[in-house]
Amino acid sequence: MTRIILASQSPRRKQLLEAMGVEFETIPSNFDEYLDDGRDPELVAKELALGKALDVAERYPEALVIGSDTIVTVDGHQLGKPESRADALGMLRDVMQAPNYVTTGIAVVGIKNNIRITKAATATVLFNGYDEEQIQAYVATDDPLDKAGGYAVQHPLIQPMLRQIEGRKDIIVGFPTDIVASLLTQCGVMTEPLTEATITSIIH
Repeated sequence: MTRIILASQSPRRKQLLEAMGVEFETIPSNFDEYLDDGRDPELVAKELALGKALDVAERYPEALVIGSDTIVTVDGHQLGKPESRADALGMLRDVMQAPNYVTTGIAVVGIKNNIRITKAATATVLFNGYDEEQIQAYVATDDPLDKAGGYAVQHPLIQPMLRQIEGRKDIIVGFPTDIVASLLTQCGVMTEPLTEATITSIIH
């Protein structure tokens, strides 16, 4: 049986992959992320996902390694994870007042079989507007510090501020299961994407 590794410590990615019925282990990547406002976010997200997967795959060449990366773009500016509470506040003030384009790239790498495949997708998040008190309360939880764009749509303090999501929710939480299923199937690992109802039940 093919050894599958998820190159991520994200509990949401782990939950979604488990729900797809895939047997795997998690080994975090040490790959350094970067952003590039001069390039298409989908290209950057695929490169970062590939970098993460390769970092782990080089240590485990016999395995299939899944890498993932999420970028939030607001007004043409790509956002990663905030570096501090102050940085998170600044990000949230920006994302609350303009459409957020959330891009997740997925890569599957198998060194032994010379596999390197990537794909990305984008969804849009719209908020109701800017509320300083609600944002301050959310930042105080420190939840934004490990989230691209400084927020998680499933957090109970964020949900009341959401106006609309256009696209699959699993893109926004960083693991589009339709892409994951497609790439794994190309590698001979048969699985199916999760339904929106299943995704919603997992992330809430």
